[in-house]
Amino acid sequence: MENHIFTIDIHTHILPEVIPDFANKFGYGGFVSLDKKIHKPDGSCCAKMMIDGKFFREIEENCWSSKKRLEECKNFGVDVQVLSTIPVMFAYWAQANDGLEWSKFLNDHIAEICTNNPKYFVGLGTVPLQAPRLAIQELERCKKIGMRGVQIGSHVNDWNLNDEHLFDFFTACQDLEMSVFVHPWEMMGQEKMQKYWLPWLVGMPAETSLAICSMIFGGVFEKLPHLKVAFAHGGGSFPSTIGRIEHGYNCRPDLVAVDNPINPRNYLGKFWLDSLVHDEFTLKNLIELIGEEKIALGSDYPFPLGENIPGKLINKMRLSNEIKENLLHKSALDWLGLKKEYFL
Repeated sequence: MENHIFTIDIHTHILPEVIPDFANKFGYGGFVSLDKKIHKPDGSCCAKMMIDGKFFREIEENCWSSKKRLEECKNFGVDVQVLSTIPVMFAYWAQANDGLEWSKFLNDHIAEICTNNPKYFVGLGTVPLQAPRLAIQELERCKKIGMRGVQIGSHVNDWNLNDEHLFDFFTACQDLEMSVFVHPWEMMGQEKMQKYWLPWLVGMPAETSLAICSMIFGGVFEKLPHLKVAFAHGGGSFPSTIGRIEHGYNCRPDLVAVDNPINPRNYLGKFWLDSLVHDEFTLKNLIELIGEEKIALGSDYPFPLGENIPGKLINKMRLSNEIKENLLHKSALDWLGLKKEYFL
């Protein structure tokens, strides 16, 4: 490909092709299953994600087939995908040991794909954060089976990410040099906005801002300066509201700065964001706000709310090659703790 810049996509989701009947095994519902695959006239294949017999989402073959993903990566000019599960699979509501078994199943699947295709895929695990001790146990196992980090939700049931129950887990991530990717899920207020796909359009950006603010004001970044955290969807609504957030810190420190006295603006550039903002003006502002060294290509492949051609926005913008290299792979490598030579 002419003038191709090495490209890593840090935000992609994958599922196993076959999911056992965990609801029957554990004796209660809530777990995702896959309905039988449907072959379409055009030769493509799809399946329905089901929860307790109710339709959740239709997925295409590229959501489970590594072969199909590699074909599409070649067509898109993506050299490496970072694989993580779909957030609905977090299952933080499950009983602790069941959540651990569920996580192991998902992690073993991703690890196998990465082992079979080490130059093209990097794995992020999932862990039962509702049981932090078990989450650390699975985090350690994820590292042993070759994963570079974990994907977690924007909150864990009633805990925001500043909750004291989660601090030892984040400490373990720092100590083990395991990167963290924070993805919104179980969006706040969704019961009040069922129309117009608002949980995904309004709730998701708010969830990501909730996660970032919780980690800043809760002192997580201050206490763990070497923790490598990336947030999905360009940081959600956080970047566009940092002025309001800082003003709140300045005018009501008695409410905002109770756990961390440091100005929230000081943490800009201390964590990573993916590039998934769908808008040239917004991405330019993001680069000015936190720097291209802390923004990594993320497409949300293979879902329609993501970037249909990963990297298209970055590649079409009038940016220097140096900035594009940061956005397309250098920031990702820094976050993952890898060298480009690892994939060559």
